[in-house]
Amino acid sequence: MNFVAMDFETANAKRASACSIALAIVRNNQITHEFYSLINPEMAFSWRNINVHGIHERDVADAPTFPEVWAHIQPLFTANKLVIAHNASFDNSVLKRTLERYAVTPPHYLTLDTLRTSKQFYPNLENHKLNTLCDKLNIVLEHHHNALDDSVACGNILLTEQQQFGSEMLRPFVKAI
Repeated sequence: MNFVAMDFETANAKRASACSIALAIVRNNQITHEFYSLINPEMAFSWRNINVHGIHERDVADAPTFPEVWAHIQPLFTANKLVIAHNASFDNSVLKRTLERYAVTPPHYLTLDTLRTSKQFYPNLENHKLNTLCDKLNIVLEHHHNALDDSVACGNILLTEQQQFGSEMLRPFVKAI
């Protein structure tokens, strides 16, 4: 399988407040590259979000804004490329809203949500949170809500599901956006 696993953290409740992004790039069923960047969201942080991910305004003061980050990662988001996330509706909307905030047209790409696949493949779990799923599948997740650790874990979840259930079982979960 070839895909990109994506994870965002946000500064506040607004979807256009991305303060970190990570991508785990998978080629031939192996994570071959990792990308992580703090992002200056150019807006205030909420204490609720800080309590989740631990990123403060001072941490991103000298970080690039999203358009600067996007210039490096945009080629990974094309109509024929698969971009996955755990709770993909959140991460896809953060990408879309953040790009729209900077008057950049959001890309079209294929997406898959490992939250949805996990509910199908592991229906008896107490919940389908990323950390619960990693525990079930023996996938290392050192720092939950660190975007890089979360994206790598998400990539490993999909690779594990492919091994256990096969690519054909995953196809119905792929959607174009």
